[in-house]
Amino acid sequence: MAEVDSFQSIPKDLRPRERLIQYGEEALSNHELLAILLRTGTKQMNVMELSMHILSQVGNLNGFRSVTYEELLELPGIGQAKAVSLLSAIELGKRINRSTQIKEGTVTSSRWIGQLLIDEIGGLFQENVIAVYLNTKNEIIKKSIIFKGSLNSSVAHPREIFREAVKCSAARIIIGHNHPSGNPEPSEADYSFTKRLIEAGDIIGIHLLDHIIVGENEFISLKEEGFF
Repeated sequence: MAEVDSFQSIPKDLRPRERLIQYGEEALSNHELLAILLRTGTKQMNVMELSMHILSQVGNLNGFRSVTYEELLELPGIGQAKAVSLLSAIELGKRINRSTQIKEGTVTSSRWIGQLLIDEIGGLFQENVIAVYLNTKNEIIKKSIIFKGSLNSSVAHPREIFREAVKCSAARIIIGHNHPSGNPEPSEADYSFTKRLIEAGDIIGIHLLDHIIVGENEFISLKEEGFF
């Protein structure tokens, strides 16, 4: 499909690149930011029209979380180069989000930490177990990926989690792990592991605040489910 340098057809004071330079990236709308990534439109649509059309087709920003290369190629005005550029930008955003979100803040609810854990480990193809360590005010001290693999594995042992909790003087911990299947329904191994964590925490005086199981875009809190 033929492309045109559509920014040239837009008045200079309305061009997103110029607006970003003058006013900063936060001043731009979603479709303006997308237009910068797209760079060009088609003979039928300038780049701004194309970006708005693409956003409507994928369901606004949330649709980009799981969009595939093949799905992008089906959109008008998207060829291999644009699809690769968009997927690269999306993945960079995910990685930044995962590396920075659970570093500081006060845990106010299972929903708050659950949403952060979705961004951190939701959709991964391997099971990851994360420990979030809190002080007495439920402020995050640190978080660590304790291990990767099945909770049926011998490496999934509470001592690894509580050893780090003692090191950082944590008063409470939250455990989160993902189900690569995308279904967050707890298994018997999940219940068994949670019970072992509760018992170990009671012995050393570090309270298990919650165990959150993450699917692709949803989570289940064993605390809210009434397991403990």
